[in-house]
Amino acid sequence: MAKRGLLLLLACAPLFFTLACAKPGKVEQGRVIAYDKQNGVVTVIRDSSGGAEKPKNDVLPPIRVKIPQDRSEMGPLPDAGARLLFDTQARKVVFYDRASGTIKTLAYAPVGELANVAKDDPRVKGARFPIIDKEKKTVTLYSSRDKKLVTFGVTDEFLAMPVEIWKAGDDVRYFFETPGQALRMMNVTKTDVMKG
Repeated sequence: MAKRGLLLLLACAPLFFTLACAKPGKVEQGRVIAYDKQNGVVTVIRDSSGGAEKPKNDVLPPIRVKIPQDRSEMGPLPDAGARLLFDTQARKVVFYDRASGTIKTLAYAPVGELANVAKDDPRVKGARFPIIDKEKKTVTLYSSRDKKLVTFGVTDEFLAMPVEIWKAGDDVRYFFETPGQALRMMNVTKTDVMKG
């Protein structure tokens, strides 16, 4: 019996050694609100939900993360935008306001809403969203997740804000050992097509 226990211990020794020597790391996810391509730095608002299905990008302040030094450890380069959420059910747009350093929510009433609009639908294919009509004071957004094309009215205050508040940045998931330096980074949006 003791001999069997000793053999088991010897057989498992490499595994225990590997686990003991493995460097601790952490995985975080968030939405990219800025990307400095020249310096290889993404600025992210982290996700507090802990799940990829319905991200809740709401952890302030934003953090700056250097992309992996080994380019093979990174997926497609991220697109940046200040829109954190476009919820067509609750009819709200949540965005990061760079000027105040806060997250703001705009509740909207649609003046036009089309459901079941696929990405290859002629009404959205090739279109560049957001579509902002300053004369009519409307913004048109498309949610690929909900397959909805929505137009809603906005006040002059929102029309005066930078166009980036209506653009969704990509969601990224990254592994790091030292805060601020990603060892691996995955563009979840371009991989999973989950931008909303």
